[in-house]
Amino acid sequence: MAKPDRNPGDRDDGPPQENRPTPPPGRPQPQWLMFLWMAIAILVVANFMEASRQPGRVELTYSEFLDAVEQGEVEEVTLHGQSVQGTFTEEARTLRDLDQGEGFRTTRPTVEGRQLLDRLQAKGVRIVARPEDLPWWQRMLMLAVPWILLLAFLFWFWSRMQQRMMSGGGPFGIGQSKARQIKGEESEVRMGDVAGSENAKRDIFEVVDFLKQPGRYRALGAKVPHGILMMGPPGTGKTLMAKAVAGEAGVPFFSISGSEFIEMFVGVGAARVRDLFKKAKEQAPSVIFIDELDSIGRARGTGMGGGHDEREQTLNQILSEMDGFEPHQSVVVLSATNRPDVLDPALLRPGRFDRKIVLEMPHRKAREAILKVHTREIPLADDVDLARLAAMTTGFSGADLANLANEAALLAGRRDQQVVDWPCFSNARDLVLLGETKDVALSESERHRVAYHESGHALLAYLLPQADPLEKVTVLPRGQALGVTAQVPDEDRFTYGEAYLRDRLTVMYGGRLAEAIVFGEVSSGAQDDLDQATKLARRMVARWGMSDRVGPVVFSQSQDHVFLGKEMAHPREHSEETASLVDEEIRRLLTDVEARGREQLERHRGALDALAEAMERRETLEAEEIHELLESHLERDVERAPPARRQGE
Repeated sequence: MAKPDRNPGDRDDGPPQENRPTPPPGRPQPQWLMFLWMAIAILVVANFMEASRQPGRVELTYSEFLDAVEQGEVEEVTLHGQSVQGTFTEEARTLRDLDQGEGFRTTRPTVEGRQLLDRLQAKGVRIVARPEDLPWWQRMLMLAVPWILLLAFLFWFWSRMQQRMMSGGGPFGIGQSKARQIKGEESEVRMGDVAGSENAKRDIFEVVDFLKQPGRYRALGAKVPHGILMMGPPGTGKTLMAKAVAGEAGVPFFSISGSEFIEMFVGVGAARVRDLFKKAKEQAPSVIFIDELDSIGRARGTGMGGGHDEREQTLNQILSEMDGFEPHQSVVVLSATNRPDVLDPALLRPGRFDRKIVLEMPHRKAREAILKVHTREIPLADDVDLARLAAMTTGFSGADLANLANEAALLAGRRDQQVVDWPCFSNARDLVLLGETKDVALSESERHRVAYHESGHALLAYLLPQADPLEKVTVLPRGQALGVTAQVPDEDRFTYGEAYLRDRLTVMYGGRLAEAIVFGEVSSGAQDDLDQATKLARRMVARWGMSDRVGPVVFSQSQDHVFLGKEMAHPREHSEETASLVDEEIRRLLTDVEARGREQLERHRGALDALAEAMERRETLEAEEIHELLESHLERDVERAPPARRQGE
């Protein structure tokens, strides 16, 4: 990739590190030559040690030896092949002025054999016979081999340690940064591969353009932002955007996760931060990408260790490095997090993360653009409509859409198809949204109850005007549910009206109400419905001001604190009476919607029974089939109703 243009006034820290000339290497010293000299030294030392262990001996001729035997001066003789070694008697050592333990050594002729033994026995000399020794070189080899092997292992271990130290590993490189340097040609992602985030792409590309042509911006007095923080829910493309920057910038790009700074040793994280910023400054202009910033950037003072906590020391070092940039030092810190609410305020102030980019869940047009990107290499059938698929995937993130396309391709492969058709995408969407179909054998009574439960949800979703339209109802167990009623909004919603929320609560109670009407009791299958309804009702009353008695007030009891310490230290802003009032209003709201749903189901009991019967027989009903079935039965219910009721409707 072409290098960025530089103006005469731009700062130049020299050529990039990978292109800087290296000093000519000296004369190579083969490692095997050093190892050979060490082996020779070990042999010499081993020979010296073997010789030093042998006691001192006097060299005698064979005739002198025989004379000493005849005179009774020999006390003990050791026969070692042709070699004869022995010790003198105490009187002979005194006469010969020898040290204690000093003996003699001689060599007997080959013909001397039995005669020598007889002569020694006649003089009362103690005879010790030993097998013939191995050659000296074999003995030296046996002594030296263990030492050579030990030295070779130590030499190999030290060489490996030296290599790891040079690469930033090992015990002496523990404070070095583990960031991976990525070159532009190594990244396969470009800005064209990032779809559905045009505003974020524009803000990011401005920084990339600054790094490529800094002189054009500096001529206008502009300075590159020190830090860019990408915020958004998981799967919205924050890391993908960083990969695109690595591919487009054309400058050194250092990538690291926030958790890689922290180790069990105190001060290691801060040392790695210093080393990372040092490398980036040496190769400026450059980009540093820190993923999952919230793992080290959480607000200080919330842990048990105070300022001595390792994570807080690492954060302090990051704050110091980001605030210490020189005015024209083109180093940009790019970071991503899905928890901006837990970040330390010092990170978010101007001068550190100057620019904050929010990546939201993609809207319908953005989802269609993302699907086009992820299906570029997938052979699509003629019946595949990406616009329709985008409308069916409300609430999907970019990662969910990528997974959807991949699951559809896998499903087509399992079916041995040459192209990916619409049923593959529809089934893949159900798999991602509803979960895998479980192989659970329900009893007839449970199956009957589940059919009425899902029919209650579906019937209320069809009757209530503000409820989301039905898409599919099934009594096949999927994921963690024994049955599923799928609703798809006809449009993306960013705000919710009170009428819509009340209809949504009523639909949530539909399954429980149907069981109570038909079977005279409720079951545990409505646990998740009750949980979701209670949470939604609490938001309506305590956060969104949708209660006349409570009024347009937000209560802190409905806000979730990330840290236990903050929640404990946060004073209560309302009395116990107000808390009781909030609970009372939540209960009243849920009771009202439950009564409304019960009235609707009892009025249209015939449609409920027909829908449940069809569910038991066919297991899965699509939206068109549900509408066709309910329209005919609802007309009959209206005809059977009393005239006053029909007039009220």
